[in-house]
Amino acid sequence: MAPQAPAQMADTLKQNIAALAERERIEQARAPLSERIARRITAFTGSMTFVVLHLVVYSLWIFINLGWLPIIPKFDPTFVVLAMEASVEAIFLSTFVLITQNRMAAAADRRAALDLHVNLLAEHELTKVAELVQRIAERLGVPADAPELREVTKDVEPTQVLDALDQRRREEGLDH
Repeated sequence: MAPQAPAQMADTLKQNIAALAERERIEQARAPLSERIARRITAFTGSMTFVVLHLVVYSLWIFINLGWLPIIPKFDPTFVVLAMEASVEAIFLSTFVLITQNRMAAAADRRAALDLHVNLLAEHELTKVAELVQRIAERLGVPADAPELREVTKDVEPTQVLDALDQRRREEGLDH
């Protein structure tokens, strides 16, 4: 049973959460078959069921081929087949993990872009509100020439911020 949203949560926030969850569900349903398969394999291989299954299978393999279970004849006494099987499995599992990581990175990039756009919009709107407050203060004869108020009425140019961040990274040697 899903946890209930707090009663004090704004209706708009509840609607946004529902809309984003629905969008994610639709995107997952529309994903190519190969991606859905990779997602399921990665989910299974990242589970304790997978760990237990491997523990049982590999333990039996080893016990049988060491002769500890004499009722079953040895089939890989040098463990070469076990090593080969484990290597091939590792190749495929790492590929599925990379596919899943690529999908997750693309989703994270999209969320980061959305965050950036929302933050820039909010900053722009707050700048306009600050300008409006300043005009109201002037009209009412309230001194509104504080340096902080002048600062918040300046619109932020995202390209200038990115350029400054890039310059700082280069100066600190963080840019590779």
